[in-house]
Amino acid sequence: MTSFTAIDFETAHPQKWSICQVGLVRVENGIVSEKISLLVQPPKNFYWGKFIDIHGITPEQTITAPTFEIVWQKIEPFIKEQIVVAHNGFAFDFPCLKNALAYYDITEPRYQKHCTYKLYKKNLATLCQENNISLNHHDALSDANACTELFNLYLRRNN
Repeated sequence: MTSFTAIDFETAHPQKWSICQVGLVRVENGIVSEKISLLVQPPKNFYWGKFIDIHGITPEQTITAPTFEIVWQKIEPFIKEQIVVAHNGFAFDFPCLKNALAYYDITEPRYQKHCTYKLYKKNLATLCQENNISLNHHDALSDANACTELFNLYLRRNN
């Protein structure tokens, strides 16, 4: 059985370092062992309205949230030297992580990257509908949960 971490980020504006929510699901030997959903205060707690419209997270919700360098201490063990899966990860989530780490001058760890978009070549909402997976799209934990189910489905079909 495979162990991996599914991750999803929401951002406050187009800069990929502006993470405002982290959703993470840890799978150990095929079983979900941990789920984490954290609000993150983006730099200067600055948001674009268009992004608030997408995910519903507001500056008022993150004004007292920890900044990414604090959140990183909690999520690093789930990423460093691990298999990490994200939907559209190579275009969005992995660059978000890289850019947020660089913003706070933190060295990016080594980890193995997998993308369910590359595996299925369909968007997350469509895949969830086709596979009867619950989704509250653009809630980071819900997106990470969906990614977990899709990656597990892929592993079962291809092993």
